[in-house]
Amino acid sequence: MQFDQLKRREVISLLGGAAAWPLAARAQQAGKLPTIGFLGGGTPTGQRTWVAAFVQRLRELGWIEGRTVTIEYRWGEGRAERFTEIAAELVRLNVDVILAGGTEAAVAAKHATSVIPIVFPSAGDPIGSGLVASLARPGGNVTGLSGQQADLAGKRLELLREVVPGLRRLAIIANIGNPFAALEMGEVRAAVRTLGLDLVQLEIRRAEDIVPALQALKGSADALYVVNDPLFQPRARSATAVRRRPDTWDSGDCGRSYRR
Repeated sequence: MQFDQLKRREVISLLGGAAAWPLAARAQQAGKLPTIGFLGGGTPTGQRTWVAAFVQRLRELGWIEGRTVTIEYRWGEGRAERFTEIAAELVRLNVDVILAGGTEAAVAAKHATSVIPIVFPSAGDPIGSGLVASLARPGGNVTGLSGQQADLAGKRLELLREVVPGLRRLAIIANIGNPFAALEMGEVRAAVRTLGLDLVQLEIRRAEDIVPALQALKGSADALYVVNDPLFQPRARSATAVRRRPDTWDSGDCGRSYRR
């Protein structure tokens, strides 16, 4: 089976199935254990549940870490320069497949190699970010699943307005170093215009920017829309810790929105 012919339902079965399929043939040729390059978008702590699910699914498929497969874990910590460095390192290690956690990681991996298969468990806009030629026929050495997250921005805001009937002023925070963030922010801006809301934009580049941005926001918005990014995953608790009233913040789906 050619890499670009892999059907969507076969791409990821709890992550493990997607990464495992090309391993046996390549590893047998090399005379070594097959090796997965795990390019995590966040940190080991923030993504420990993902790793546990991944390893468990591999085991269910007969791939046991340390016995029948080797996993090279690397963590991007939400930093674009780290993704580039790690992707190049995994290519030098000649891993058999790269599991890229998120859009940025997948883009970095694609730039690093056109030969090693790359699987992404989720990407916001794989076509717009240049990962694949189309959803039906991705082509090349990259495949995975798309959450179409940007397309749902308007619907999220409609639901948020139902939850917060007095919503007038919305804040959005995003890592502008993430190429997908610009796409989703554009969708949010369009939805805000349609709904007649005021918008406050908080643009960050590093994890250290999160808390100061939220501290500066206090009292100036009715709700906060968080563009999903590995930078935010291990810091959701510290982010909500800067809220004005401790008992009145509710977290939305996947860290998407918070209301005051």
